[in-house]
Amino acid sequence: MQNVNEKLNLGDKITEFVQRNRRVILFLVSAVFVLIVGLIVFLSLQDVFRKRAISEVEELNRRFEDIRFFASDENADMRTLLADLDSFAKNRRGYAGSKAWSIIAQIHSSEENWQKAEEAWLNAAKAGDKTYLAPISLFNAAAAAEEQGKLEEAIELLQKSIDHRFEFPAAPRAQFSIGRLYEQLNNYPAAIEAYRAVLINWHNIPVWQHLARSRITAIEIR
Repeated sequence: MQNVNEKLNLGDKITEFVQRNRRVILFLVSAVFVLIVGLIVFLSLQDVFRKRAISEVEELNRRFEDIRFFASDENADMRTLLADLDSFAKNRRGYAGSKAWSIIAQIHSSEENWQKAEEAWLNAAKAGDKTYLAPISLFNAAAAAEEQGKLEEAIELLQKSIDHRFEFPAAPRAQFSIGRLYEQLNNYPAAIEAYRAVLINWHNIPVWQHLARSRITAIEIR
């Protein structure tokens, strides 16, 4: 009987609490509802803007391909495209931003302006850090750095491309390139270590296995 009375008293207390604080409770419920609706709207708009940005950057890429292969006045058209790409890529993140910077980098690379190419590839990696484009951009930034004779910086960028959270298909090539660059720096112990990393981590890729072994042998018999 005592348990029944306790349950009734608890129910009365809950009812009394709800009645006394009904305005506050209603306000909180309404606020939660508004937040949920706002979140749904925000995510929907974000998806719309993302798809629009991807569509825009693909159109810019189409223009780039057309200019390379069909434009009669390539230089003037490329300058116009470069200005449009700069405007589009500014402060833009994700796939669209990274793709835009990568097109900019390709334009500078075709002109052998390696400093600007490297800067653009680094911007592409930063903008697309949460996409598969990041390690590719870091790898290409390393190539641009190497063209400028900045071998130690190139090694650092290659290592970042290998270590990136997204799997990088060209990782064994990047690792081999690290060994090659250390050889150019006459740092043979580091070169051997880099080549051995190829043997350890990519033992199922015969081409890179063979190349790494041949370079280790060449260094050891110098």
